[in-house]
Parts: sequence; structure tokens; C-alpha cells
Amino acid sequence: MTNVSDSNPRIYVACLAAYNNGHLHGVWINADQDADEIRDEITVMLARSPIKEAEEYAIHDYEGFEGVDISEYAEIGTVARMAAFIEEHGALGAGLLEQFGGDIDQAEFTLQDCYHGQFPKLADYMEELTTESVTIPDVLSYYVDWDAMARDAEMAGEFFTIETAYGEVHVFSNR
Repeated sequence: MTNVSDSNPRIYVACLAAYNNGHLHGVWINADQDADEIRDEITVMLARSPIKEAEEYAIHDYEGFEGVDISEYAEIGTVARMAAFIEEHGALGAGLLEQFGGDIDQAEFTLQDCYHGQFPKLADYMEELTTESVTIPDVLSYYVDWDAMARDAEMAGEFFTIETAYGEVHVFSNR
């Protein structure tokens, strides 16, 4: 498995008939394209196999998926959706896919319906959320422990975060 975050998502697809007969035959394919285009490239690769009438393939390597694991037999439509999601959302998209074990449907839903924004840390979000809904007297504001509130909310399962860089935390509610 290769993890090259500065490259476009791509997969190395190998012909299983050739592989099982001691031949390395495969091709790198850009995964950030339509699933049918990926399938067409796989068909061409299989047609050029040293083993006649080869039909089966597997994903033997990948890169540019920002640390997200791609199964050897992942469905090509899912791989294409994951690649597009990572291309569009970068490290945040990859973090969501990791959070949900590669479940692209859950990652897309969570980004659309549970995202609260980017903050330096969860405590900053808790402060913003609280001060938007409650007026805290100035005399008491110095006693509010936003870090403790954030820790408690996270431990209670109300929120989770994805850190994409130092001082760059994306906040999501658990619904």
C-alpha cells in the first residue's frame, strides 16, 4: 500500500489469471474518473493479458487515497466515489472515510448533515455554541472551562472531530 497524499487517487489493477500463473500484468488507473471509464480500462488490460480469456482482476496497490484502505476486491463504483470524495474534500474527506471504515454513504451524509465547521480546537466550537445560545455574565466568563466542556461532549459521544492540520479541527455532531 502506498500513501502519497500529493498525487491523484489511483489504483493498480492486476490480472488474476496472469498473477496466478507467475506473470505480473496490470495497469495503474486514475480512480478519480467515472466508474465505467475505470471498468473500460480494466477490460483493455485483461484483453492484453498473457493468459487468454482472462476475466478476473484485483486491486493490488493504490495511492493518493490519503491513508484510506482500499480492499483488493473493492467494487469499482465505490472506489470511484471514494476517489471523487477525497479529490473534492481532501484530508477532511479522507478523515471521514477513515472514521466510518470506508463507508462512503455515511461519510457523505455526515459531511452534509452533521458538519459544524472548522475551528482551532473543539473547545472553540463549544465556546461559540454556548455564547450563541446563553449570555454568560462577564464576571463568570473567566471560570468557564471550555476545554473541559469539549472533552465531556466528546466523551459523551455528542461530537467528534477530524484534525486535518495543526490547529485545524473539523467538528461533527453524532446523530
